[in-house]
Parts: sequence; C-alpha cells; structure tokens
Amino acid sequence: MTGRGIAARFDAPSQHRRSLIAKVHIAKAQLGLADDDYRAVLLRVGGFLSAADCSDADLIAVLKEFEAKGFSAKPKVAAVGKRRPADHPSARKARALWISLYQLGAVHNRSEKALEAFAARQLKVERLQWANQGQAYKLIEALKDMAQRAGWDQNLAGVRPEAGVLVLKRRLVDALLAKLVDATIVPPTWDVPTAAFRLGGVTLTGGVHSWSLPELDVVAKLFGDRLREVAK
Repeated sequence: MTGRGIAARFDAPSQHRRSLIAKVHIAKAQLGLADDDYRAVLLRVGGFLSAADCSDADLIAVLKEFEAKGFSAKPKVAAVGKRRPADHPSARKARALWISLYQLGAVHNRSEKALEAFAARQLKVERLQWANQGQAYKLIEALKDMAQRAGWDQNLAGVRPEAGVLVLKRRLVDALLAKLVDATIVPPTWDVPTAAFRLGGVTLTGGVHSWSLPELDVVAKLFGDRLREVAK
C-alpha cells in the first residue's frame, strides 16, 4: 500500500469525527438553542459540556436527541423575509440578561419575540437590530433593574471588568438556590454543588472560583427548570 493510501485510511475516522462535531454545531444553530440549553443536552446525553470531549457514540446520541427536537441535516430553504436575531453587542447582552431573568422567574417567556417586544417598549424602535447603540443602555438598565428586584445583585463596583460575567453568573446561581430554598424544594443546608448534584447529577469540583461559565450556565438552567416545574 502506498503512503498516500495509508494516510487516507487513517484519516477517515478523524474526518468522520469532525463531521459529527460540525453537525452538532449546525443542529444547535438550526434549533436556535441558547448556550445553556445546548450544554445541558450535551451533559445529559454525552456526559460532557463540550462536543469536542464527547466520544463518537456520544455525538451520534446527541444528534439523535436533536433530531427528535426537529433538527434535519438536510438544508432548508430560508423563509422569505425571515428576521435574524439582533447581533450587535447590546442585543447579545440584553439576550443573556433576558434568558437569566427567565431562569429566575422574572420573565415568563424567554423567546426572541418576547425580548423584541420588551425592547420595542423601552427603546421606541420596531426592531432591536435597528436600535441606536447610544440609547441601548436604557434597555440594559431596565433589565438590570428587573434582576435586582428578583434578587440578583448587579452591582459590580470593585470587580475587575474581565471577571464581571463570571461574578454575575455566580450570583445568579446563588439567587436561584435561594429561591429553591424559599420554595422548600431544597433544604437550607444545601450549597450550590450539593443542589446541582442532587437535582440533576451535575458535579461541580473545586471551590466557587474554579467553576467555569459553561458549568454555571448548566446549573442556572437546572435550577431554573426545577423552579418552573414546581410552579406549574
């Protein structure tokens, strides 16, 4: 066998794996999954927070899960005039706050349509994509005020800018745990790692400062889902 033939033979598995990972990412985009929803599926089905860490068999199982949710590997004809979600920095920040407020129960509809409607009232503009970036702070501040009222502290005085997102996410998880305790869903003696493991089998290792943003996203979704289940 020639060297070229050997290379082709041993490269086939890696090409197959790259194809599986690409399909998983395509499925996430096609289904419009938020990062926390996507990671929750990866963790539940594949046992990892990243597709790159999953085995080929895990990736196939994840794809089957996405197919059950409506994913199709065949390209669809784009709907004429279909709106794409706003993608400027203010919109991304507003979307992250909106989803977190949904986990807290301060927002009852996490959809893009609901966010657009809220933004339209705050900014007096038909679409968030068209918002004046100089005025977009009004939307962010309104969402932060909602967060404060829901028990999620937004004050970042003294916090390094690069650490702000992680600090806020840790506070979000703490606020959600407090709501779980208030609702008598978990005992007051449980801390975040205990509640994450007992409620969803999620293992958090190390101290609070070692938890990654993806891990905190998964825990926030787990706690928020549990709160909504009990509220029904």
